[in-house]
Amino acid sequence: MELSRRTLLAGGFAAMLGGSVVGCSSSMDAGPAKKNATGNIALWCWPGGLGKSVLDDTIAHFPDQHIKYSEVGGDFKQKLLTTFNGGTSIPDITGVKGEDIASLLPQANRFVDLKTIGADSFLGDYLEWKVKQATTLDGKVLGLPIDIGPTALFYREDVFTAGGLPGDPAKVAEQLKTWDDFLAAGVELKKANPKAPIVADAADLYGTIVNQGTARYIDKDNKFIGDQDHIRKAWDTAVKAITLKVDGRTLGGSPDWNAGLDQGTVPTVTGAAWVALDIKAACKTSVGKWRVAPTPSGPANFGGSFLTITKNAADPAAALEVIKYMLSPDNQAKAFADAQIFPSAPAAYDKPQLKAADPFFGGQVPIEVFGPAAKAIPIAYEAPLDSAIAVPFTDGIKLVQAGKKTSDAAWAEAVAKAKQIGKRQGVQ
Repeated sequence: MELSRRTLLAGGFAAMLGGSVVGCSSSMDAGPAKKNATGNIALWCWPGGLGKSVLDDTIAHFPDQHIKYSEVGGDFKQKLLTTFNGGTSIPDITGVKGEDIASLLPQANRFVDLKTIGADSFLGDYLEWKVKQATTLDGKVLGLPIDIGPTALFYREDVFTAGGLPGDPAKVAEQLKTWDDFLAAGVELKKANPKAPIVADAADLYGTIVNQGTARYIDKDNKFIGDQDHIRKAWDTAVKAITLKVDGRTLGGSPDWNAGLDQGTVPTVTGAAWVALDIKAACKTSVGKWRVAPTPSGPANFGGSFLTITKNAADPAAALEVIKYMLSPDNQAKAFADAQIFPSAPAAYDKPQLKAADPFFGGQVPIEVFGPAAKAIPIAYEAPLDSAIAVPFTDGIKLVQAGKKTSDAAWAEAVAKAKQIGKRQGVQ
């Protein structure tokens, strides 16, 4: 839920390449899991990963399990892998971030297949596409989703109307159905207000469009598909924003981005539900001027994490009961109220905490946009190396932004580098 997390999701995956490679190579050598001592359940997560009131309630609800919670800061994934490889002090239950789950699927032997301990009976309570993210190709379910990150278009109603665009969310949804519509609106807005480019950052736009699809860079047969039309279309749309000069080149989470949100020079953000916290934190004078509309061309997902049970757990069945309670629709609604942790269980969308009007968004009820978006996100296959292979493409967009390369030259270079990264790790 922090800005650092947003920056990572927007494309800062360089550090993940090393983590992914280390994780995959070490997993094959893992010996039999040594069971933890009975009587306690050790639970790991990162700061802000779980709602505080839900966590406190869960610990109180299971007094016999003696839940010991550890909030682990820093590079959570690397600390978890180091602990796994060390073989001691491994938690019974651990969070896994959404951006890390694909790289940990090859290490399924580290985790309990939740279907073997009764999770089948309630997997249907969660969004299918999100459960699929934690499911191996041979059907093992390694985690239950804490939250998700459905996207929407956050926009400044006052900037839109002053620039001749509709301000009402329903009318914005009608006019900005596709990315071509969105960019055309950006051209109109630029005529009226050159200081308010409709695209904050073309590299962010590229990542959003890729996430709207059902395929990424590697298919289920471990073949590279990053040079195919679905990626090129996302690339060309991002480049179109640059050539039309409606790209502000303002990195999400940067000081300029934060200032621009309040000043109206960053009038839109296409982001996950949790980005609302970032926008609210940055805005002091524009409270009530923001609105939410559907993402052009359909919803995408950014982020959203999981709770998993390690093979070291003394009592996996008891650990599953803890997770099931913590991630119930009622508790997910509480976590949303606590820290904008967006529920992965659709039944939570009808709870009062999510039905409330939000004064920051002019009295709009954001769940009316995010709820349908969450349910409509397509099931997509994400390979363990997808995040690493995405880096050359994001870097390539930035080269085009800076005028250092033409689109075609940057594309050719990105494809060549991506293939090289994949080839070193066995991608065909």
